[in-house]
Amino acid sequence: MKYAYEDLSPEQFETLVVLICKVLLGAGVQGFAKGPDGGRDAKFVGTAELFPSTASPWSGPVIAQAKHTNGYNKSFGESDVFSATGTNTIIAEETPRIVALRAAGELDFYMLFSNRRLPADAAARIRAHLSSTCGLPQASIALFGIDDLDLFLKANPGIATLADLDPVDSPLIVSPDELAEVVTALANNKDHFSDAVDTPPVPRISYEAKNAANNLTEEYAKALRKRYLKDTAQIRSFLAAPENEDILRAYESVVEEFELAIIAKRKDHQTFDAVMEHLFALLFGRDPILRQRPHKRLTRAVLFYMYWNCDIGREADA
Repeated sequence: MKYAYEDLSPEQFETLVVLICKVLLGAGVQGFAKGPDGGRDAKFVGTAELFPSTASPWSGPVIAQAKHTNGYNKSFGESDVFSATGTNTIIAEETPRIVALRAAGELDFYMLFSNRRLPADAAARIRAHLSSTCGLPQASIALFGIDDLDLFLKANPGIATLADLDPVDSPLIVSPDELAEVVTALANNKDHFSDAVDTPPVPRISYEAKNAANNLTEEYAKALRKRYLKDTAQIRSFLAAPENEDILRAYESVVEEFELAIIAKRKDHQTFDAVMEHLFALLFGRDPILRQRPHKRLTRAVLFYMYWNCDIGREADA
């Protein structure tokens, strides 16, 4: 069975990595709770049971790191993972942590897991860089990609059950495709929009009442209104135009998907601030159109319009 690793939450992915490490290294693998982890999601001290082989296992402190992405078809070869000159990459961020753990005697071997494809050339570059900058032999560095995860779960099907790889327990996941269609259409026609009117459109319920019903904090609500309220009249006018009926149908499909996903997956304690930011991070991570600089602001404006127009989120009488 193939699993949609991109649909897991980071916590589920970390649990999956810890369980895989228990198979490869031993029952003594220790996972760490969510929070500042100093560059480690799992730790093992001792002689590995299976890795890299039973004939020549690792022996000493092992640190394992899990790096999850909600993006589709991502690769270790992309510039956000590693660049020889980049300072804002996954490897650049992990390097000083590895050095610190090694200096403290807590790391002799390092494992990095991600739900990304692992091309051979990218693996070679990353191992060479970590070896030279962290003082680790390349044989003490192991990288695992999505094909490795598939093999582990095929060989050890019980891991999927232990890791709760169950779509019913999945996080709030939505598809960006139709939203990208709406945003692109709006962007292509922005020069034809009329100037925003001074008087904003009147919501069906008061903004304050809706915010209270949805647990949207006052500070976040004020920031959204300040930045995107002026766009709502233009978006409404564009969607109402007869020639944009196809775009309106796409918008309605997006609204239906988002609203039902929010209802099903939102936790009672979550603020709507967290829901909105989760959606933005997910959409920008999954769709190259939406994360283009000119489209990012428009994407946020469209989601605010959905909320302002009461298409998503609870009504005031909820």
